[in-house]
Amino acid sequence: MKVSIVTICFNSAETIRTALQSVIAQSYPDIEYIIVDGKSKDNTLSIVNEYKSNIAKIISEEDDGIYDAMNKGVKEATGDIIGILNSDDLYANEHVVSNMVKAISDADAVYADLVYVRREDTSQITRTWRAGIYKKGLFKTGWMPPHPTFFVKKACYDNFGYYSTELNSSADYELMLRLIHKHGISVNYFPEIIVKMRVGGQSTVSIKNRLAANKEDRRAWEMNGLHPGIATIRKPLSKLSQFLKK
Repeated sequence: MKVSIVTICFNSAETIRTALQSVIAQSYPDIEYIIVDGKSKDNTLSIVNEYKSNIAKIISEEDDGIYDAMNKGVKEATGDIIGILNSDDLYANEHVVSNMVKAISDADAVYADLVYVRREDTSQITRTWRAGIYKKGLFKTGWMPPHPTFFVKKACYDNFGYYSTELNSSADYELMLRLIHKHGISVNYFPEIIVKMRVGGQSTVSIKNRLAANKEDRRAWEMNGLHPGIATIRKPLSKLSQFLKK
């Protein structure tokens, strides 16, 4: 199966090289790599262009935020399976894509584990997110798969829609909630760490942003005609155990 990897970026010169290198180093033979840049003002595009022979498409234009950029990449993708790797993140090893293709098997999507690492030293782990096997109804407990590890068949986007641009920080949560919990797509779990995620993302950078994201999590349920119960309260609490699993 052909795999499309989408990396979105904006003024990402500090980190994008490691993201690019981690994708280009993948052992899987059929990868379509797509870069969606929000018209960066720094050296991001210069760095991207150093690797252009390994990139299928580079889009550089103003967008309406990270989820609009993700939608652009997904719509351009021609692969059977799509994964999204942000410019702050990197794959943990060169076999990630090969392993995820094997793990998806006859399912619609697959996810795995990730570690949070220091921005200046990606070998220094600060948190470990072990997602565990999905069971029906698990979203109601505050569970979600780590979005950077989420590989999904393009047909799911075609059938059930893209990222909501109405949300600022929780559209990845809303998408997975919609696909897995509401529409019941089949998902497999690959129990290994496949992504290193630098700390300081949009929804984790401050308590204020975390509270705003929590409100958006509730809205994600409401947008789908669903009732979260205490899921949006349990969701941030469930992350506490990540600090104990390095």
